[in-house]
Amino acid sequence: MKRRSLLLCCVLFLTSLSLIVSCTNPASQISTNTGGSSASTNGGMAVRLGYSAWPGWFPWQVAQEQKIFEARKLAVDLKWFDGYLESINTLTAGQIDANSQTLNDTISAMSGGADQVVVLVNDNSTGNDKVIVREGINTIADLKGKKVAAEEGAVDHFLLLLGMEKAGLKPEDIQFVPLETGQAAAAFVSGKVDAVAVFAPFTTQALKRPGSKELFSSKEFPGSIPDHLVFARKFVNEHPDRVQAMVDSWFATLDYMKANPDQATEIMARRAGVSVDEYKQYAQGTRIFTVEDNLKAFQPGNNMSSLMFASEEMTKFLEQVGLAKQKPDISKLFDDRFVKAYAKKIQNS
Repeated sequence: MKRRSLLLCCVLFLTSLSLIVSCTNPASQISTNTGGSSASTNGGMAVRLGYSAWPGWFPWQVAQEQKIFEARKLAVDLKWFDGYLESINTLTAGQIDANSQTLNDTISAMSGGADQVVVLVNDNSTGNDKVIVREGINTIADLKGKKVAAEEGAVDHFLLLLGMEKAGLKPEDIQFVPLETGQAAAAFVSGKVDAVAVFAPFTTQALKRPGSKELFSSKEFPGSIPDHLVFARKFVNEHPDRVQAMVDSWFATLDYMKANPDQATEIMARRAGVSVDEYKQYAQGTRIFTVEDNLKAFQPGNNMSSLMFASEEMTKFLEQVGLAKQKPDISKLFDDRFVKAYAKKIQNS
């Protein structure tokens, strides 16, 4: 699912087609020096948080620029990744403490031996992950035999397979072209492939190809692409106070964004490498989760709105299509105590 090889993603549209084709990740043209201080105000080292190009994760940039971390006496080394998959691998390797990533990618990492914990739901994708096709392709069945690019094993590869399964197509029915998300979008624009599965803001880049159109999106698969704040379990066990401060900072950031929408959108658009007007187009495609949404998502349920149910269904699917090396133990994947503590705090305030 979302190894938003990015997220990870933010698009600077160039005037020359040759430059578009050579572009691997538009967001890489923005300075990656977004980290904070290395020493925490409470005497410890900074939390090393990874994020990449996805609308549901750009609020972390708002948190840093508006000094929301500092207000909670929390030092955060905010690390931007041009490639979403790189951020996942960096967390798995223990080189960062936490990362912004999708549920399916977390499950995939755990199937490979990673020990990680979901402590917060940032958002659900409600249309910002898309399969985009060239002129002449009108149904999912039309993908049969066509060249389709996506980042292998990542979120939009997952979305592509979901759509194909629903239409009765098997993975081997297409000519799959594995490319990093930015490269996949560029390959589609240049006419090297017939279709591409990408997430915003790469969707905007892909749709620059004349005659291209959206075939289907995450809107048709509600709850299938939830995005999270994921920590290494060891860090959660050793520093629960810092995890709590991170969760508190996230919700404080959402409050700031609600009170200052223009300033927040400008910050996020700049990080994404798109105009403010272009960024606003992503609003309906990402549903940011409130505290109440989080509390509900962590509860048991019988549909994809429940993280527990969703993780079980995703595990089955990932095994079925070969994206999970072995069945992971997801019994301790979710830890809602930090969201609950924040909810209790605001109720008592």
